[in-house]
Amino acid sequence: MTPPTSRPVVGIALSGRIREDYLGAADLERLGRLAEVRVEEFEVPSGWGPVEADEDSRRRLAGFAAGCDLLVVCHGSPPVDEDVLAAAPRLRFVGELEGDRFAGRIDVEAAREHDVVAVDTTHSSSWPVAEWALALALLGLRQHGLFRRVMADEELRKDRDEVPPVRELSGRPVGMIGFGHIGWRLRELLRPFGGPVLVHDPFAPRELADALDVDFAPLERVMGCDVVVCLVPATPSTEGMIGADELERLQPGAVFVNVSRGAVVDTDALVRRAARGDAWFGLDVHDPEPVPVGAPLRHLPNVLLSPHIAGVTEEARPRFFTVMVDEIERFLTGREPRAQLTDAVMAGRGRPG
Repeated sequence: MTPPTSRPVVGIALSGRIREDYLGAADLERLGRLAEVRVEEFEVPSGWGPVEADEDSRRRLAGFAAGCDLLVVCHGSPPVDEDVLAAAPRLRFVGELEGDRFAGRIDVEAAREHDVVAVDTTHSSSWPVAEWALALALLGLRQHGLFRRVMADEELRKDRDEVPPVRELSGRPVGMIGFGHIGWRLRELLRPFGGPVLVHDPFAPRELADALDVDFAPLERVMGCDVVVCLVPATPSTEGMIGADELERLQPGAVFVNVSRGAVVDTDALVRRAARGDAWFGLDVHDPEPVPVGAPLRHLPNVLLSPHIAGVTEEARPRFFTVMVDEIERFLTGREPRAQLTDAVMAGRGRPG
């Protein structure tokens, strides 16, 4: 991982819409002080998995990358594969702004073989996701759904004795399923509440326990916390990992929050558990998505639904590029980027390194 010795060239490949929304003027100016910046627009359709591009777009990206020392890609760009890397002998750094959690746009193994460090700043949306996870937990403890009904029903408003007491988060144990960037930020937000934090994540370094003051525990122990927050990515090994047995471990009065992916939780088991009415559910992600019009979850008073918007904020969009410029600056000044796609990171995402 050796940075170039002369003034480097940073290429940025992305769609016109992403260029307008993500590349802030201040960060472009900051990057321009570090390197020559070239931007090339592509319009390859992409989502959150492997990217398929036509041959013309692939050739054009290879030609563009050939003149670069560092390459940044995002939605709209073709994949950075063996052909692109082979055509760009100067390349030493390739970064994905958003969307490469599962190496859909960067061939990480090929990058390693070409001595190219691969970086992914998709975690830049972890700030708002952690905030919304905390908000859903607080709304659950305060029984937001019930009081929404009370406010709409005059008879319920008259009889306050029928309204059960609400609870505080302070001092309560919180469990996290998955402990990556979102979990780390959520842990910081939870500090003022003073409760213990239990974590289930077989891939997280155990040194984080002391560093962030958490305890690692089996999934069944974490499911017994007063508040349980699901943060794991959707991989073949996590699909349906929260099923009937796991949901049965929720205590009466517990709050279950999911801001990761809907497929991690068995939807039928979730509906059955929520229908019992003795626990509260805050769900930002769903399976299927969007939630069908007639789905039972839409009508349960102890369920709060949001349409997969935890990470979609005005501040999050430009932050992807801000964090990427930070990473480029680290690389060009002889430091290691923090968001590298290492073997450990890739293993946690269900992909080989």
